[in-house]
Amino acid sequence: MARAHEIPDFDCEETFALAAARVVDVRADEVIEHSAGVLDLDDIEPLHDMRVATRRLRAAMEIFRPCFPRKRFRAALREVKALADALGERRDPDVWIEEMAAFSAGVGSGERPGVEVMVEEFRREQETANERLEEFVRDECLARLRGELRELSRAARERAEAGGERSLR
Repeated sequence: MARAHEIPDFDCEETFALAAARVVDVRADEVIEHSAGVLDLDDIEPLHDMRVATRRLRAAMEIFRPCFPRKRFRAALREVKALADALGERRDPDVWIEEMAAFSAGVGSGERPGVEVMVEEFRREQETANERLEEFVRDECLARLRGELRELSRAARERAEAGGERSLR
């Protein structure tokens, strides 16, 4: 599993809003970075890494919710949740296929054809979920999402520059 990136120049003396901007920027970049190879059905690690990165982003957004304009925040969070749902929908068959492979090792030859039928069904579900996920990870979709998240960060930075906020300490 890919490790979370450090937040550069993070300082406990900065405001909550500036911390929000920094953290959301880094977590959003991680999601985009992990999109490479996410549709590969033979290597499930990129999918898992992107899914984890999406959960980290969502958690950061929710923690820093007060720092963002409400309407813009809701729209961006809705997109992040939709992406996470599509990643989860694709991940489930991956897990089922792995579990069936392990299960198959312990069954008799009479049960193997039934297991193989189930694995083939899971592979069809995996392909269908991959087609749906493809809509979310196209370059233009990811660029739009990244742009929305940059706007959230920009708004948080503006809030921090306006003053009147306490530091993280």
